[in-house]
Amino acid sequence: MPVLASSDASEESTREHARVEGDKAVPEAFGAECRTGIDGSHVTVYCHNPYAATDKVRLHIECDRWWDLDSDGAPVAAEPAMTVRLTGRCWKEVRSVWVSHER
Repeated sequence: MPVLASSDASEESTREHARVEGDKAVPEAFGAECRTGIDGSHVTVYCHNPYAATDKVRLHIECDRWWDLDSDGAPVAAEPAMTVRLTGRCWKEVRSVWVSHER
């Protein structure tokens, strides 16, 4: 297979396909996708990280009853192409659930 290339064509091709426009860098994709399930007072979350950087995910649960303790789980490393499972619970009803992400 013959290849025809000149130094000018190579430089032009590089400029057209560069990932940086002027002084603005394209932000790196980051953040695991998380799916939450609540069954009564039990919470289960699956987080899948499709990106190259490790995402430290943390489960937060707010319980509905005033006397029921809310919880913030420890960070769990979701490495590239990895799925992690986070679980927690309240004694009674769950008011809200969310997941935080750290680099």
